[in-house]
Amino acid sequence: MTITDNKKAFHDYFIEERFEAGMVLEGWEVKSIRAGRVQIREAYVMVRGQEIFLIGAHISPLPTASTHISPDPVRTRKLLLHAQEINKLIGKVERAGYTMMPLNLHYSRGRIKCEIGLAKGKKQHDKRDSIKERDWQREQQRLMKQNRR
Repeated sequence: MTITDNKKAFHDYFIEERFEAGMVLEGWEVKSIRAGRVQIREAYVMVRGQEIFLIGAHISPLPTASTHISPDPVRTRKLLLHAQEINKLIGKVERAGYTMMPLNLHYSRGRIKCEIGLAKGKKQHDKRDSIKERDWQREQQRLMKQNRR
């Protein structure tokens, strides 16, 4: 079940591969995410050492958050992957020129997961082609619907 999508990533990048990663979260963050108070539009994924981090994801604290903590809505969050997946991602990013993007947040067996995409940037003409293709698909669906009546 999807919590939030990063539509901007699909518009700006070609997504080559996808990985599902766990996230290290605090209690107030889990409650806020379950309430739908999360945004990953401006977020990105970085490698530091042999670890992968989600940077720039905004999780708004609930007003009922505990009084003894001071929530940081855009703190850096560690992503959890198997060592061989991390090595594969690091190799692609450093050698092949890929970018890692958070694609969506979703539930998997009651846990919050982040889907990461290995992406290549689109040029301006590629973005225009994608828009034309999407509009053509929409027009085809509209024409098929009219023909059925």
